[in-house]
Amino acid sequence: MVKASRRGADLSPVRHRNRHYYLSCLLACACAAALAAPSATAKQSATTSWAQPQIKEVVAHGLMAPSVAAFHANDPLTQTELDELLPALPSELATAPDTTTDPSHTTTDPTGTTTDPSRTTTDPTTTDPTSTEPTTTTPSGPPPGSPKPGTRVTVAAFDTALVDQLGLTGAATRFRDAARLVGLAPPKRFGTETVARLLGLRTNHPAWQDKLELLPTDAITRAEAAYSVAQVLSFRGGEAQWVDDVSYELTLPTLNAWQKRILNYAVSFVGYPYIWGGSSPNTQTVFGRNLPGGFDCSGFVWRVYKLRHYPGGGRLSTTLRGRTTFTMSVEVPPSKRIGFDALQPGDVLFFGAAGPRSKWWQINHTAIYLGDNWFIQSSSNGVDVVPLEGWYQTRFAWARRPLAEAGLTNVYAIQSSS
Repeated sequence: MVKASRRGADLSPVRHRNRHYYLSCLLACACAAALAAPSATAKQSATTSWAQPQIKEVVAHGLMAPSVAAFHANDPLTQTELDELLPALPSELATAPDTTTDPSHTTTDPTGTTTDPSRTTTDPTTTDPTSTEPTTTTPSGPPPGSPKPGTRVTVAAFDTALVDQLGLTGAATRFRDAARLVGLAPPKRFGTETVARLLGLRTNHPAWQDKLELLPTDAITRAEAAYSVAQVLSFRGGEAQWVDDVSYELTLPTLNAWQKRILNYAVSFVGYPYIWGGSSPNTQTVFGRNLPGGFDCSGFVWRVYKLRHYPGGGRLSTTLRGRTTFTMSVEVPPSKRIGFDALQPGDVLFFGAAGPRSKWWQINHTAIYLGDNWFIQSSSNGVDVVPLEGWYQTRFAWARRPLAEAGLTNVYAIQSSS
């Protein structure tokens, strides 16, 4: 049973940034022809990074390089550079009041902060009241995070460091613990990647640039790091607090044995990139191109339900017959479609421009339901866990239940967690 969202149609600043996800998916699906002819942009990329706007923004803030020309965008970020960079970044929750109440009960719009984030929180007793000029310290040497040799930092380690800098390690722990509490075994990065992607710290490259996509275990480039840092610098106030608030809302229901097996496999991919046409966690050939591991939205569902062999699964691998979102959505007749209020963990969700009134040809996204109004998907943020509310709830069309189609729904032989 699905409970009503406590936050209703309330959308955070982060969610506003990501509202055009479906448009980006449709554009990706429409740009297959561009895959064969990227030569003009490839020539430009030899001198200009894909993250050039973000690099300019970061350098303008005195971070990561003395100039854009000296940035070395394609180099891996080193631990030395990261250690210098982190203290120079804001820590949005550093001055947040400690509370013993569940912050999910607040009705305050997270976009309507009452505190100007540009104002200092310096204790006025330590400031000379006779001074009319702000005291500034001009750092000597190169900007924090400038290119330096050292150990390479993985994407997962970088996201963990940013999440900690923003004061959201507690939120990451709550996400991880919510999954563990129902018997799932998510990867160590589950909580921090969930937070990082709710904040929009990762980006999806256009389909013809999918070779740039990185796995969680890959070394992060300085260009990717600059994108994330620029996102943090662009926060308007409330982003980190919103993520902290919603981390209290993930409370998954009791899972039966098959739901647990399906979702355990699904959550193992949190943090993997969005690859148009992708359906593998490993290096894959997609339309004749060798690409990193990763998934598009239907490829993720296809991997979990079709390509994974589950001992004792019977007909499960045959329930999904078509690879695309469109075909998956119409393989069950309207009488078998599942509505929002009847969703159960493991259901395959479909989204369309007209919501429940969508026709089959309007279905443009698919995902897997976790429970408690949360789902897991491969989206413009890669494989991530997000609440089924606001924009997503409005565009939810219907769902199907592969476990029931395979006769595996009412298997409640819950295995004790080890």
